[in-house]
Amino acid sequence: MPQPETVLTQTAPPLSMPVRVGSIDILRAITMILMIFVNDLWSLKDIPAWLEHVPNGVDGMGLADAVFPAFLFIVGMSLPFAVNARRQKGDTDSVLVGHVVMRSIALLVMGVFLVNGESINEAATGLKRLVWNVLSCCSFILLWNAYPGTSNKWVVTMVKGLAIGVLVALAFVYRGEHGSRFATHWWGILGLIGWSYLAAALVTIFARNRLSILVMAWIGFAILSMITKANLLPEAIYIIPGAISRGTLVGLTMGGVVISTLFLEFRKRANNQQMTLVFVILSVVLVGLSVYTRTFWGLSKLAATPAWLFLCSAFTILAFTGIYWLVDMGGKANWFSFIKPAGTDTLLCYLIPYFAYAFTTLLNLHLPDILLTGGVGLLKSFLFALLCVWITGRLNRLGARLKL
Repeated sequence: MPQPETVLTQTAPPLSMPVRVGSIDILRAITMILMIFVNDLWSLKDIPAWLEHVPNGVDGMGLADAVFPAFLFIVGMSLPFAVNARRQKGDTDSVLVGHVVMRSIALLVMGVFLVNGESINEAATGLKRLVWNVLSCCSFILLWNAYPGTSNKWVVTMVKGLAIGVLVALAFVYRGEHGSRFATHWWGILGLIGWSYLAAALVTIFARNRLSILVMAWIGFAILSMITKANLLPEAIYIIPGAISRGTLVGLTMGGVVISTLFLEFRKRANNQQMTLVFVILSVVLVGLSVYTRTFWGLSKLAATPAWLFLCSAFTILAFTGIYWLVDMGGKANWFSFIKPAGTDTLLCYLIPYFAYAFTTLLNLHLPDILLTGGVGLLKSFLFALLCVWITGRLNRLGARLKL
């Protein structure tokens, strides 16, 4: 292994660990299925309000408000495994930072293109929104596909060049509401993940498995979330993207990093009972912090309040603990074999609904009202999510696999 490059890296050698942990992949898969499910609720009517997003300015949260933070938390849980695995292959800190930056840029690009699609002026652009989304997603897949090592390098280069050309052309012809040009607007779900991943990954790289530094970083972002809501930050801080400077989103991701690092320590000791007790206690403390901070700033996803950060972190820790006992300790991984692609190729799975909605619209397919109402409608949306997972698995077998 190469020698550390700076004084900061002269401690805590990488932990020996598997590249993946089954329970994390399954938790990620379940979260992605729920994300597709709640994103499809717009197509239904007469469904329980607690399943949907709580409107802006309202104190509370529904199921849809708990899915995105869980995904951010899981992004953090994967980081210690990914960073240490790359170190064991010989990557230096500079190489790791380069990889993180490029991966973040990819997520930001995808997020911005999909966000622009939300406010597209179809007549002025000359493209329907669904066509814009399909062209964007096809370009993402061609550009960031994990091509086999046996692929012709010139062909791969040409394909990637074509994808970049299409994205540049889309940005050039784009017109939005009131004639606006292609711009960031907001970063979109993928872009917010990209910023949060960037901050948390850089902390993880330079912390080098030192739990004390990771915990202090998490506390720092949690405090940043609170002082942001208290309007105690100078305006100059907002030069930094809000996904980072407001603290809440990175706090979710850093929470996942801390939990995974703790998990690895307990796993080395083979002490699952103590690990479970610690995780339950931490969850109770986080719920308590959520209840307390809610009295000041409320509980809201759209406002990214500290109470939302703490409560969703607690839910995700408990979910991971339960799945770990079922899958890794109970040997029930086969129960989740069907949804595995949503956990191992999550980004591709996230893009599938864009193709599905375009396909049904272009073919003018409409489901009868009975399939869009109440419990039957909810079953339809759940089956749609599973269909997206199945399609992802089939595409994986055909060689399509996104890897940033």
